[in-house]
Amino acid sequence: MSAICRARLTGVGGYLPRQVITNAELAQKVDTSDEWIKTRTGIEQRHIASEDETTASMAALAAQRALEQAGVSSKEIDAVIVATSTPDKVFPAVAVQVQALLGMEKGFGFDVSAACSGFIFALATANSLIQSGSAKKILVIGSEVFSRLLDWNDRTTCVLFGDGAGAVLLESGAEDGQGVLSTHLHSDGRTGDLLYVDGGVGCAGTTQQLKMVGREVFRHAVVKLSQAVDEALESNHLTGEDVKWLVPHQANLRIIEGMAKKLSLPSDRVVVTVDRHANTSAASIPLALNEAVQDGRVQKNDLVLMEALGGGLTWGSALIRM
Repeated sequence: MSAICRARLTGVGGYLPRQVITNAELAQKVDTSDEWIKTRTGIEQRHIASEDETTASMAALAAQRALEQAGVSSKEIDAVIVATSTPDKVFPAVAVQVQALLGMEKGFGFDVSAACSGFIFALATANSLIQSGSAKKILVIGSEVFSRLLDWNDRTTCVLFGDGAGAVLLESGAEDGQGVLSTHLHSDGRTGDLLYVDGGVGCAGTTQQLKMVGREVFRHAVVKLSQAVDEALESNHLTGEDVKWLVPHQANLRIIEGMAKKLSLPSDRVVVTVDRHANTSAASIPLALNEAVQDGRVQKNDLVLMEALGGGLTWGSALIRM
């Protein structure tokens, strides 16, 4: 029996829109305050896409930076998978637009829709494609313009989100014990009405704005993310002490701190960007990973645990040996 072709992470990149909106600036538009937002979420500011910045353009810029770090040409890429809930068009997929923007002449691309868990779902899909031998080099991207889905008069949601894109390059050829060790995916459609955006093409008379039952989402996140973390560790016969870095979905600082406590990880081994980026949905994990790699915190051979929960509800985790 031939050995499994393991996927390794060889490049990371990120892009954040030029425009920054602080809590104080938001407080001039809606009934909120810097203290109210920071106390409940940890968020201090968010990046908001300008008219000339799109999900596809940001995704391509993040992907190009990941390719540059890896020293790989876009012409070598076999596939592009984009996790997004905010595509620029119904079709073609954002991934196909990224192919064009990167000058790719071969391969294939498609989008994954799993809300804030999208990057974990896309990573798992890419890993499976590499393991099956269907592709050797895959760009996995999370890109979102949630600012275009928000009701800017609703202080319970508009303060939470921001825009941005993050990307990683997965390649075949990881040595045993390295690369993507495992991924774990879950969803429960019965809880879909807790966090959603209406206004799909198949449904008439809707508003295309984000709706959220915040308290219930928080409650589910604490339980389900804890289970996903346990699942990842147990399947690899590891404990929280083995984890070098927690790179979580950046939605709420209290949830992030809760997961770190569960793993007995000190704060300096948890990558936190929610204060500066807010919740960038599927882009949040690769953006956080990119920052930690670029500033030298995350090093080769470090064990990185990722976890996320999003609308659906969807949730999952991934373990990667860098």
